[in-house]
Amino acid sequence: MNRLDCISKPMMWSTTILLVAVVAGCGGGSSSSPVSTITQPGSTCSGSTGCVNLGAAGNYAILANTGIHTDANASVVTGNIATGPGVTSTAITGFALSLPAASPYSTSAQVSGKVYGFDYAPPTPTEVTTASTAMGTAYTNARGGPAGASCPGSDFGGLTITAGVYDCAVNVGISTQMYLSGSATDVFVFRITGTLTEASATQVTLQGVLPENVFWAVSGATTIGSTAHFAGILMDKTAITMGHLSLVNGRLMAQTAVTLDATTVTQP
Repeated sequence: MNRLDCISKPMMWSTTILLVAVVAGCGGGSSSSPVSTITQPGSTCSGSTGCVNLGAAGNYAILANTGIHTDANASVVTGNIATGPGVTSTAITGFALSLPAASPYSTSAQVSGKVYGFDYAPPTPTEVTTASTAMGTAYTNARGGPAGASCPGSDFGGLTITAGVYDCAVNVGISTQMYLSGSATDVFVFRITGTLTEASATQVTLQGVLPENVFWAVSGATTIGSTAHFAGILMDKTAITMGHLSLVNGRLMAQTAVTLDATTVTQP
């Protein structure tokens, strides 16, 4: 070995060690921060104007601050479900949850996505808190803004409604089939001060309209009857109750609880 080799080789090792240290210090090494496990966010509003931004709440087909319950008859949910901040998985009932040790989510035969509770491993506590805040913000934004058009009436049954923002300072019913007519870029926002009740065996039918572009911001409770078909993003300040064999093409977001009964919920 010549004198140059004796000098250069120690210098090469020193440089290598220094580079490793720099890379690790810049975040190139392993991180102890929990990695998000949320997948299947589905589609969000694609309208040209008037979309309500769901933020992190858009990661879920069902999001409820106080609990999610399905009755003895199994429901079918396509997408993730979650309860809000401080609410443990014991408030998610009827789903026969399976939770691996130290997992940030559980699974259920009734849910094609994942199930999240505040008591699960990180980062779930942070993520459900963020989603709950986003849900509240989306509701507030949907209710705010300039005055909308007059409410089509206290009963939407039999009506064909075109795109727009509608202010309904009444309890709203859907007694028979109703239609939302427009294009894939049209946005509908229903701001309902009272309750929303859809009768059994009725349908909210979309004609050229996408469910992710339809928003229902309801102050009072929402009740969907047995075998009824509902469409859109339902953001309720109180509770949502779904009847036996009801169907939702959209999302359910309640600032209290969501109750299902052999309900099919399919996120957009």
